[in-house]
Amino acid sequence: MLMKIANAAAFWGDQPDAATRLLAAAPELDFLTLDYLAEVSLSIMAIVRAQDPQAGYARDFVDVVRSLVPFYQRGGKTRIVTNAGGLDPEACGRAVRGALSAAGLRNLKVAIVSGDDVLPRLVAGLAEPGPGSATPAAAFANLETGESLATIADRLMTANAYLGAQPIAEALRGGADIVITGRVADPSLTVGPCLAHFGWPADAFDRIAGATVAGHLLECGTQACGGFSTDWLELPNAADIGFPIAEVAEDGSCVITKAPGTGGAVTLQTVKEQLLYEIGDPATYLSPDATVSFLTLRLEQLGADRVRVSGASGGPPPPTYKVSATYRDGYKAHGQLTLFGHDAVKKARHAGQAMLERLAAHGCVFRETLVECLGTGASVRGIASRMSDTHLVETVLRVSVAADAREPVERFTREIAPLVTCGPQGVTGYATGRPKVLPIFGYWPCLIARAAVQPAWRMLG
Repeated sequence: MLMKIANAAAFWGDQPDAATRLLAAAPELDFLTLDYLAEVSLSIMAIVRAQDPQAGYARDFVDVVRSLVPFYQRGGKTRIVTNAGGLDPEACGRAVRGALSAAGLRNLKVAIVSGDDVLPRLVAGLAEPGPGSATPAAAFANLETGESLATIADRLMTANAYLGAQPIAEALRGGADIVITGRVADPSLTVGPCLAHFGWPADAFDRIAGATVAGHLLECGTQACGGFSTDWLELPNAADIGFPIAEVAEDGSCVITKAPGTGGAVTLQTVKEQLLYEIGDPATYLSPDATVSFLTLRLEQLGADRVRVSGASGGPPPPTYKVSATYRDGYKAHGQLTLFGHDAVKKARHAGQAMLERLAAHGCVFRETLVECLGTGASVRGIASRMSDTHLVETVLRVSVAADAREPVERFTREIAPLVTCGPQGVTGYATGRPKVLPIFGYWPCLIARAAVQPAWRMLG
């Protein structure tokens, strides 16, 4: 009763043809996951949606579905689970249905998962704090700083709870071929198919813990197959590193592998490196599906590109969901020029500081400024003290600024090019035009009671 599940996208912007290549090499997969959402992805989608109300999702996924039309026309059965829905799973689902209908694949069922948008709940909680209210005054405090959400309430853009696997599993049990969610915990994209495939009860925590570990190993795409690895230079065929496949057993254990003929490697090292990636306390890995201990895990190299992972232990999930909220936090810009010749680094630093002094004289106030000389080690902590830049004859000057208001940042973008004539000799690399003024989004992690969140799913059409 082995279940085969793979990942073909680790983030919004990952290799666009990965799903097509993976299913061409491993057409027998039961499920394919695609992960599009980093912490600030929803802020970017909020900007896009402000310009087009129907664009609050990862439109790249619709192109992926179109690329898979020949696979399904040939009778392919792999089911897809993705968080490409972003801020608007329904709009994403309608676009996917439209693409499938245009290709004559009207038999494929598309389901959406909703309920992760808790922005109204956070705003309502702030409006009625204190004794007798439904929300304690300390609720929604920043998990990293302890600050009150009230300090940035008027600048909130998005707030989404990391939902778990249950609505995904229910949608799959209901016959969905493609399940589109908004914000869910990354491993839950894998746990949901496991719950549906094996019929595990919601309290089978050791097995769910194993599936969570499998999902964690899949979520970053090629990283489990050597991407980002310490020994990346030694990998075979780094131009085509494979995306990971998990062969999950009924007891929750799995074998991590990759499609035959693809590059990279699946070894104890590559799997361990991904296993320890972004986990916090290995004894208490918190997910909305279970609390997982990595301390009981056993890893075994079974053969070439096959690593077995077993022994996960789990307990009940926490009584809260993590919330990823974002807010407007001013504006920024980065300007770059290349300097070459004698004393290049000294000239670059002096030029950057002179430009900031000129801006200050014009009344420009910045919250933060940074002058960097790329290539000298100054941008990497601990490196600069071990290097001397006196022998360098080339460097890239990068000056960055941030401000609460747009105007000083706008003025900054007009001060880069003048260094061509008022700066030192040896300035080049200025043909790319003025830097862009970019919005800054602050990240606000907090918690919300599970009872305050109502996950749901429904089939479209």
